[in-house]
Amino acid sequence: MKHKRNPIGWFEIYVQDMKRAKRFYEKTFAVKLEALPSPIIEMQAFPMGQKLPGCPGALVRMEGKDPGGGGTIIYFSCANCAVEAGRAKKNGGEIFKKKFSIGDYGFIALVVDTEGNMIGLHSM
Repeated sequence: MKHKRNPIGWFEIYVQDMKRAKRFYEKTFAVKLEALPSPIIEMQAFPMGQKLPGCPGALVRMEGKDPGGGGTIIYFSCANCAVEAGRAKKNGGEIFKKKFSIGDYGFIALVVDTEGNMIGLHSM
């Protein structure tokens, strides 16, 4: 079976304090998040473009959905995941597992953001 697209079309990272979370992600990944208008939820989108590779997504604050550890980890692509892990710690996060090899597939590090979400960092 040939796949015509990547399996993930969108991601959301749930937060309680949008200002704090936005600052953490902007400083950790050196990007500018942009507000997405919505009548019932607060969203700040990561930089995205329809023709760019990868999956778009946003930070989301929504009544009834709390952030924190769970069964899903989103991996951000990085040139060197140790750099972003260091930035995460500097910006109020926590390094859960420092950069380590995953063999032919590169390296990963795991960090916990300011909202209690575990996120992955991947580099080759």
